[in-house]
Amino acid sequence: MGATEPRLKRDRKRSREIFERAEKVLVGGVNSPVRAFRSVGGEPLIIERGSGAYLYDADGNELLDYVCSWGAMILGHANPAIRAAIADQAQRGTSFGVTTELEVELATLITQAIPFIEKIRFVSSGTEATMSAVRLARGVTKRDFILKFEGCYHGHADSFLSQAGSGLATLGIAECPGVPQALAALTLNVPYNDLHAVERVFAQHKEKIAAVIVEPIAANMGVVPPATGFLKGLREITRREGALLIVDEVITGFRLRYGSVQDTLGIEADLTTLGKIIGGGVPVAAYGGRAELMDNVAPLGSVYQAGTLAGNPLAMRAGIAALKQLTKPGLYDEMARLAELLVSGLRTELRDAGIAAQINAIGSLSTIFFSAEPIGNYTAAKRSDTKRYARFFREMLDRGIFLAPSQFEAAFVSVVHTSADIDRTLAAAHDAFQVISGDSAV
Repeated sequence: MGATEPRLKRDRKRSREIFERAEKVLVGGVNSPVRAFRSVGGEPLIIERGSGAYLYDADGNELLDYVCSWGAMILGHANPAIRAAIADQAQRGTSFGVTTELEVELATLITQAIPFIEKIRFVSSGTEATMSAVRLARGVTKRDFILKFEGCYHGHADSFLSQAGSGLATLGIAECPGVPQALAALTLNVPYNDLHAVERVFAQHKEKIAAVIVEPIAANMGVVPPATGFLKGLREITRREGALLIVDEVITGFRLRYGSVQDTLGIEADLTTLGKIIGGGVPVAAYGGRAELMDNVAPLGSVYQAGTLAGNPLAMRAGIAALKQLTKPGLYDEMARLAELLVSGLRTELRDAGIAAQINAIGSLSTIFFSAEPIGNYTAAKRSDTKRYARFFREMLDRGIFLAPSQFEAAFVSVVHTSADIDRTLAAAHDAFQVISGDSAV
């Protein structure tokens, strides 16, 4: 692999000036913590525009983007059909506060793609979707506890911001100031991929657990695929114990196939949450499931949930335009092919550089862990060399490749990435690995 020179040659003076202004009016200069680059170091990006697989910062530097707005931009930036749909809808009106036919159209596309979702409710963020699904589960079962998995992220609602104490399974401990301990204690935490721990928790809290919520493919501790039988085991346990299974597909929905990854994994959740891709880059999310469950939500039932901008017409138009393009034959196969070229190439470069690392990958998602041991849960992920990842991130960014500014996130290949983009990325990685190969701790 031939060497490449660093690509970011322009002074980032304007980006620095903008971020200094941002720090005066935005908390930490950002509207979401990971954007501050605290875990990887260096200067936060200030992006001015995107086109296809590329981002351009405020100083005109070009970046090959594998963050893809954390997976949402599966069709790339400034997709022509989505852009036209949003512009057309803006002329018609941006918010009405009452139902439009657009909501019916997008809901129909989703329920046709995922038949076990019979009814759906649109919201504006993944956090809203998971929070609402948990509320519905508690309302239907008349139980208070939920079970989640260490390292799985389901948004920033109070019920999810707890951590496990010692042992395989414990009551949640509030890890975020502002979350009442009494509420955190209703969240049970167990290791991902550990069915024995799940069985133990259900035995300890008989007829008290309303729901199990899980990422079918973990992507918020870095990518961690489910172990064989893990998800099917959760489905069997929840049915046996009278709890609901909530599958959080905010990331995986429409990412690996047109519809739900549950079809591939051989399960059907009681409730499913969706986001990111179904909005085409505009804030949209949803939760849905069997009609008998969803009919417990107001106005049909007593479980209350509402939102002024839910079903926003701009978001509905963007989502419709996005999903219609994702039905193109061979589209997902081509993404997976390019992702495999990227992952296999990175593994070769790591081996040649003598660097111990794992690359967890499935479909168009992947994560590099600088670790000699396999990564199957959050405990193992946290033992990886996060300082080396930070150094790798900065070396790649200097060469014009934008990876996730956190060890515990995924890299995404999109529809608009090309073989040439993969080649460029592997050339940059070759140089970056040579630089960091002598670092055991950086």
